[in-house]
Amino acid sequence: MLVAAAVCPCPPLLVPEVASAAAPELDAARAACADALGVLAAARPDRLLVVGPAEAEGRGTFPAGSRGSFRGFGVEVDVQLGTAAGSGRELPASLAVAAWLLERVGWADAPVEGLGVGEPLAAERCIEVGREIAAGPDRVAMLVMGDASACRTLKAPGYLDERAEPFDAAVARALGAADLGALRGLDAELASELKASGRAPWQVLAGAAEGAGLSGALLYESAPYGVGYLVATWS
Repeated sequence: MLVAAAVCPCPPLLVPEVASAAAPELDAARAACADALGVLAAARPDRLLVVGPAEAEGRGTFPAGSRGSFRGFGVEVDVQLGTAAGSGRELPASLAVAAWLLERVGWADAPVEGLGVGEPLAAERCIEVGREIAAGPDRVAMLVMGDASACRTLKAPGYLDERAEPFDAAVARALGAADLGALRGLDAELASELKASGRAPWQVLAGAAEGAGLSGALLYESAPYGVGYLVATWS
């Protein structure tokens, strides 16, 4: 069953070496992510599952010890999920950011596995995946990675879209209140148009949390660089 969840953004800019001189601009986001991971640790899970958006080559499961890298962003920073020895295909960027966050706080509270989710995945299938995650007898915590819209300003990756701010506000309310119905009802087409990479992972979380009785708290909400970044906890 699901015992706790943390929702964090997944821009590689969270890694200071990637952000370089701009690193201090996301200090508050990093601090909120660390606080969220503390909530997961306090739940004493049997395992931690990291879920994040991924392109085709990064979809599916990643065992404990899977490795990732930010060398594609010009920095020699390597990460891995947990402390177990592992090999195989490389983590997608969202899971690599999660691995970096976990290493930053010295996560050693439970084995860590990963799941890359395709951003076009239908809401119904996302919910089913979430239910499957929570169906086992072990106590599962989830670290759910994903960004809100990328269309909040003229200089945003997706340019300015007036629908972006209300979309992000609705997501923030849903995550802060652990509102499963609101998350299930997110418009996948609108999310895609607004380049909101978190839609599918959030809906996986909604499926996993059914019947868990978790309460939500919104720890961080901002839109640096025109992209919506949200940090929330469910416990």
